[in-house]
Amino acid sequence: MTDADAGGSAPNAIGTLNEGSVHDALKRRYAASGGGEAALEVPIDGFVADVVQGGRLFEIQTSGFSRLKRKLPALLRNHRVTLVHPIAEVRHIVKLPEDQDSETTRRRSPRRGTVFDVFAELVYMPTLLEHPHLTLDVVLIEEDEIRVFDGRRGRRRHGWVVVGRRLVEVRKTVSVGAMADLFVMLSPKLPERFTTADLAAAMRRPRRLGQQAAYCLHACDVVEIVGKEGNAIVYARNCA
Repeated sequence: MTDADAGGSAPNAIGTLNEGSVHDALKRRYAASGGGEAALEVPIDGFVADVVQGGRLFEIQTSGFSRLKRKLPALLRNHRVTLVHPIAEVRHIVKLPEDQDSETTRRRSPRRGTVFDVFAELVYMPTLLEHPHLTLDVVLIEEDEIRVFDGRRGRRRHGWVVVGRRLVEVRKTVSVGAMADLFVMLSPKLPERFTTADLAAAMRRPRRLGQQAAYCLHACDVVEIVGKEGNAIVYARNCA
């Protein structure tokens, strides 16, 4: 996308860029993926499913798994569900012009997302991933994060406020059937006994995510607590 493609006044540019919003774009992508007839926004069991395709429900959740604590268990009682969660492996920061004399800018963010970032959401419902009717698709994407200047609301980003996310490309989809699948991806980088610091290092992520990963893995009996090193809890794979 060039500056000319995103040009015009800020309100018009927002509308243009948000035509490919991540949620809507993934919803259309999954609706078209099965080859058969799909339905969107279908009322089911007191909730609304994003996509129904071939007897399976697809729930597109860009963030906030805590919001699914009621919805998912209810749907899983009678339906197979794929929970779709996009993570920005590549992100471009798009700043829309403040006025007619300014230009849209687009730069690549240095931060790269990985599949392990999903632990930050799974911490709200870790054991639900063990349900036999549930599959988790972690979709690694390239996206544009669209920002406008608002000095009253955007203090965290020096006046810039995020107003949308636009899907540029789906780079890879990782399907996860159980918490153990995520541990298998991590285990080659871990010692036999490990701490949350080791988990964070294996994921190349902050200690906070290591703690969230340990909580999820322990909640699902994938790992067990085997001791302490100072104040740090020591874990090992649960072979029982």
